[in-house]
Amino acid sequence: MTDTTATPPKILTERRGHVLLIAFNRPEKYNAFDLDMHHQLAAAYGLLDTDPELRCALVYANGKHFTAGLDLPKWTPAFSSGQWPDLAEHERDPFGLIPEKRVSKPIVFAMHGICYTVAIELALAADIRVAADDCRFGQIEVKRGIYAVGGATVRMVQEFGWGNAQRYLLTGDEFNAAEALRIGLVQEVAPTGSQFERGLAIAERVAAQAPLGVYASLKSSRIAIEQGDQQAIDRLVKDLAPIMGSEDVKEGVASFVERRPAKFTGK
Repeated sequence: MTDTTATPPKILTERRGHVLLIAFNRPEKYNAFDLDMHHQLAAAYGLLDTDPELRCALVYANGKHFTAGLDLPKWTPAFSSGQWPDLAEHERDPFGLIPEKRVSKPIVFAMHGICYTVAIELALAADIRVAADDCRFGQIEVKRGIYAVGGATVRMVQEFGWGNAQRYLLTGDEFNAAEALRIGLVQEVAPTGSQFERGLAIAERVAAQAPLGVYASLKSSRIAIEQGDQQAIDRLVKDLAPIMGSEDVKEGVASFVERRPAKFTGK
């Protein structure tokens, strides 16, 4: 007999070639982000990170809105404890705040509708963001008596500049997709309803490139942000050397000489 009372997953995953589709799936609550979603998203990121056939992820949402933000009452005990919930061995940190638990592969976001608090912080922990033109963004923690602790106070400054970051961190004001594009939160704005297809196209484009080169590019960029430009510069050729003996480099050279699309294996 089928159990019809089972709670549906709050995060859905689907393989699309080398791309892992990751969907927020709590539409009846506007995808309010609770602890279950946190752990289920962390598990999905863990799958991306450890499966050699997966090269990139696309995060999107089912329902009318991307997410209304944190389900704050569910997070109060964790925040009061002064630490994030522990992650299991198979999970990766969706906020990218724990270096040893950060995903090493690229993540694309395709957002629509309301995108409050955690939406911005999760997106900033990812790598490429697409917004539907109906998006409504807000880092509204100061309106709830707290402040953003998922990385916004650092990454908004890095990506938006000081003034643009404080403009929204300190007021909690809402802003639209055009403003998100202006300040650098998103890289593209798509007509509402087409953001998934546009995000998938980008994710598939990333996944078609040489995986070792993609992962090394991401790693080098993160070193520059987290440890400084010179640290990244000092490791450029050093970190390239091990890749030079890979099958993908041979394929890349052969495809260039033969003037054909490359077929990379990640080896």
